[in-house]
Amino acid sequence: MQRKDGRSAWLFLAPFGIFYLAFLLGPTIYMLVMSFFNTSMVRTGLGSFAGFANYVEMLGRPDFWSSLLHTLQFTLYTTPPLVILAFVFAVLTNRFNRGQWFFRLAFFLPFILPSATISLIWVFVFTPSTGLWALVETWFGATPGSGVLSSPNTAMIGVAVATVWWTLGFNFVLYLAGLQEIPRELYEAAAVDGASAWSQIRYITIPMLGRTTTLVVLLQIIASLKIFDQVYLMTNGGPGISTQVSLQLITNTAFTDNRLGAASAASVLLFIVIIVIAIIRQLTDRPAAKKEA
Repeated sequence: MQRKDGRSAWLFLAPFGIFYLAFLLGPTIYMLVMSFFNTSMVRTGLGSFAGFANYVEMLGRPDFWSSLLHTLQFTLYTTPPLVILAFVFAVLTNRFNRGQWFFRLAFFLPFILPSATISLIWVFVFTPSTGLWALVETWFGATPGSGVLSSPNTAMIGVAVATVWWTLGFNFVLYLAGLQEIPRELYEAAAVDGASAWSQIRYITIPMLGRTTTLVVLLQIIASLKIFDQVYLMTNGGPGISTQVSLQLITNTAFTDNRLGAASAASVLLFIVIIVIAIIRQLTDRPAAKKEA
């Protein structure tokens, strides 16, 4: 590569680099710095130096641990169905020779809707007595209760159901793209050898989609750990704090309590949790990747 080609590449990368430094890397570094100071919304500057006091406070707060637990609970509720259902629907859709565009549109259409729209739809669905869920309960002879989102035992499940319905299409499209990269000859040869449909899925489809599954699971875990919109709009962390997640605690600490330093410390702790979980996920997939190679 000639030197002038390198200069051209840097010129093309410069706009993205400027925005990356200004709006992502720069604020991230500033957040890390603020976590060691008593920074507040009501005064300028970083404020007095606090050291690790903000971290100690957050690690000692029960609501921090409960919000982290709720975040992990939401991740467990959403990740398995979003991976399994997306895979199943993609396999079924891939068997159609015609009309796949309709299924792509049907599954992906909810994903392009704003989170506010999705939240309003599902708040209406879960409305006590008059919502669609109450109507379904009456069909089966059950008496409609106080509402899914009104009970601490079911509120997070309701938010998880809305999220699965909303984001399933993204994973579905990823799996469908991976399926279409698998040569048809493999399935034809397996069928000639007498392999059943389940055997083809087990010994051809699942192994060939190993990298896609790794990507889908990792993206889904990270997205679930950053949950905020649905909880804020559907339950606002309630009833009580039974659905308060980490990002909502951070938001309340920063913009309600006006404590940017403490909120930054909580953000750093959440970032560490996400990184640790992502690394563990990658390490668990490494033996399978080596075997596939």
